Amino acid sequence: MKSIETLSLSELESLLLAAEKRKALISRRRPPSVVRNELIALAQSYGYAIHEIFDVSDAPRVAARRIRTQKQGKVSAKYRDPENKRNTWSGRGQMPRWLADKVRRGARVADYLIPGLARPTVKDVRSIGRRTVYKAEVHSGRSSSDPIKGR
Repeated sequence: MKSIETLSLSELESLLLAAEKRKALISRRRPPSVVRNELIALAQSYGYAIHEIFDVSDAPRVAARRIRTQKQGKVSAKYRDPENKRNTWSGRGQMPRWLADKVRRGARVADYLIPGLARPTVKDVRSIGRRTVYKAEVHSGRSSSDPIKGR
């Protein structure tokens, strides 16, 4: 939308006319609570409850409350960058850029484990019964770490 300073005289006049029309429309409208009460009274005069006609309750809608999820507690770091000791990762959430870059270059995530403190983070693996079956590398686009189901 253009700035008011850049509008021409005719554009300003049409804007003022549109604003006056909108103002008149809004000033004629009655508050929604009044209209709602009139509709409820009209429905009751015909022997209906408002929820039978509109599928809503008689009470005004209340905003839905958010369900608070319990935050996970803080955990110590499992992975550390040997080049910069301040770069650490707990193994939760998305892999940080410094580690993702190193993995892209061919390093393994386990190479950056803090010795004596941590074990590798387990990926989500679906098991079949008591054991997990991994399929050998196949050229069908499926990675070798995907578990096979139902065989």
